[in-house]
Amino acid sequence: MFLGIEIGGTKLQVVIGEPGQDPVALERMDVQPDRGAIGILDQIETATHRLLQKNKPVGIGVGFGGPVDPQTGIVAKSHQIEGWDRFPLRDWCQKTFNLPTSICNDCDAAALAEATYGAGEGAGSVFYVTVGTGVGGGFVYQGKQFGADRPAIAEIGHMRPGMHADRAEITVESIASGWGLAAEARSRLMGDVSRSLSLSRERGPIAEQTSDEFSRDLLLRCDHDLDQLTAKLIGQAAADGNELARDILDHGTQALGWAIAQVVTLIAPQVIVVGGGVSLMGDQLFFTPLRAQVRRFVFPPLADSYAIVPAALGELVVVHGALALAAQNA
Repeated sequence: MFLGIEIGGTKLQVVIGEPGQDPVALERMDVQPDRGAIGILDQIETATHRLLQKNKPVGIGVGFGGPVDPQTGIVAKSHQIEGWDRFPLRDWCQKTFNLPTSICNDCDAAALAEATYGAGEGAGSVFYVTVGTGVGGGFVYQGKQFGADRPAIAEIGHMRPGMHADRAEITVESIASGWGLAAEARSRLMGDVSRSLSLSRERGPIAEQTSDEFSRDLLLRCDHDLDQLTAKLIGQAAADGNELARDILDHGTQALGWAIAQVVTLIAPQVIVVGGGVSLMGDQLFFTPLRAQVRRFVFPPLADSYAIVPAALGELVVVHGALALAAQNA
């Protein structure tokens, strides 16, 4: 058995089990942001020692929500929680729990899990994309993480969407993530369309002058508090026929589809697995337009060479990947 740890910006999960199987034991906790990295380490230590009283894993795998160096086991930083800069997480785990430890980025862990036990099982090459608060990626080739010896790889969310995206803040993540969709909605409701991507877009009159009816609908859904306007609310509005919400989602899937098309053109993965909260909007609002946009931008000889499928492992995907990482390095 192995111990898998997920360290995110909002949740922590610690499990004991075998890769690809239901966990033998699970502890799930909410992150307390005001306590910073020290608070998270305290939570992990308490939960793990509780699990170790009844279980005897032989190694630890960690999926961390931010850039890490898998070779040194050092966290570069967290974009959500203070106190992680240059933290030696692997050494801390090994000293605290007296078990060999491997760490990687949480999206790389999720990619390994989906490629090995999830929606990409059986494929020789799998590119994983998560579309939630941010947009991340991971690439697994012949069952192994590709680029594990590099500081970062497959960071699809940080691609600049086209040659006209010359502002540092304009990335695929800033447009296609849940945060990006909400930010565009707020800008459109306030009459600011300066965020728009310079890719050609088939946009009707709604793009030039937002309809009062659709704007009022979005405002009502967030009780006229734009800070409460989320991608989930936008998706619900689009499903109910709000054309402004649908146009915002189309913008996001266009940027993401363009980015995935570049990945397919460069490395030709057999399967692209897409997970994360935004992907849960389903086929009509997300996967069908996403597939159309990928096909629009991809190198034509590769247009029928890949499958784009929903993720299969749910909220345990990162810890499944962490267990797999621990097993591979045992």
